[in-house]
Amino acid sequence: MTKAKSSGSLVDPSRLPSVDADDPAIIQVVIETPKGSRNKYAFDPKQRIFELKKVLPAGMAFPYDFGFIPRTRAEDGDPVDVLVLMDEPAFPGCLLKCRLIGIIEGEQGDTKKKTVRNDRIVAVEQENHSWADIKVIGDLGKQFLRELEEFFVNYHRLSDEEFRVIDVKGPKEAKKRIKDGMRGAR
Repeated sequence: MTKAKSSGSLVDPSRLPSVDADDPAIIQVVIETPKGSRNKYAFDPKQRIFELKKVLPAGMAFPYDFGFIPRTRAEDGDPVDVLVLMDEPAFPGCLLKCRLIGIIEGEQGDTKKKTVRNDRIVAVEQENHSWADIKVIGDLGKQFLRELEEFFVNYHRLSDEEFRVIDVKGPKEAKKRIKDGMRGAR
């Protein structure tokens, strides 16, 4: 047996395929921050490790699992963001196979620089039970969507940034944005 040289860090999950090899309609999502966490984690590709980026104030937590699609680059320079709906929280570094239900289009900025697009793909983990009947983002209902939008507005406000929701669209637009992100990562 050949012994692999250890670098003292994780394998780089950002190098995984963006879509499932057996079903290209299924995206692969690497979780950075689990549902219910006050800690915001992000994968640091240079050090190949998950790093604590922010601690949310008491009473505020991530409403659902949050991660990224490997081998993509969004307009903000980071991998394409994904909010994943599933039965139980995952953990940082966990790979999930998800189906798209839509996208929350948004832009963010602060007083010192121009605004930049920062969309959030919304997906459902393919093996869950509670969200199995949700096919498109509109199935979640207006109140649910309003609460998701408000979370992102308040989350950015903590960093003195403004987040503005532009629109909410279905899986077709989400797929288009992911393809753009795959081209941007090349």
